[in-house]
Amino acid sequence: MKYLNKIKLVKPSLLILTIVASLFSVSLYAHDAAQDDQLSEDITPSSTSTDRIYVDKKDPYLMIKTVAGKTFKRFADEQQAIKANPNMLKGIVREELMPYINYKYSAFKVIGKHLKKTTAEERKNFVPVFRDYLVTSYAQVFTLYDGQPVEFSPARNFSDKRIVAVNTRVLMQGRDDIDVSFKVRKDRKTNEWKAFDMIAEGVSLLDSKQAELGGVIRQKGLPYVTELLKEKSDRDIVFKTNSAANKSD
Repeated sequence: MKYLNKIKLVKPSLLILTIVASLFSVSLYAHDAAQDDQLSEDITPSSTSTDRIYVDKKDPYLMIKTVAGKTFKRFADEQQAIKANPNMLKGIVREELMPYINYKYSAFKVIGKHLKKTTAEERKNFVPVFRDYLVTSYAQVFTLYDGQPVEFSPARNFSDKRIVAVNTRVLMQGRDDIDVSFKVRKDRKTNEWKAFDMIAEGVSLLDSKQAELGGVIRQKGLPYVTELLKEKSDRDIVFKTNSAANKSD
């Protein structure tokens, strides 16, 4: 595959590495097509960033590229303040990244085949906690930025598609490059696209570790998992060395 559109002024590789590393720690279940309509509604918080950049959510390729650039730019612009208060990264993730991730869709995928065994109240409580868990996971990995550039593959015709893959490549010095594909899904009601899955080096993050959380839901129930993720979501963001961070969940 020939990769074009290399980012030079603003390197968005951190965004990709953030999602890859954090979603590898999340168990996501595939679900059948009958659940799609139930998951279609989504809440999209508006950004409070003072540096407003229009993101075209009707174009999945342009959306991913724009969000990557603006998220990293915000991180770079506020780096000094972030060093003093690392929890600022949570705010940046909430404002710049989460509006373009269908966290509700992904949360229901975590529940997966156990959906019918949960109540509406349990699912209602789980979704925002799952979102906060993703925010904390993303923010923590943002501390690992080391400036790798990223290349985006050319856009393809998506007019008749509901799910597309936006292919990227993280350029690594001294080691093999990392191929990452963003799976993006169009909402039937709004015709807007949001990311819901990642494929890193051929491995779907929706399928990875699915037995881990699925087993806990089956054995101890969704409220238990909700409390477990809530505890992880409340953790402070800490700058670590790369080796130490790779050992953390």
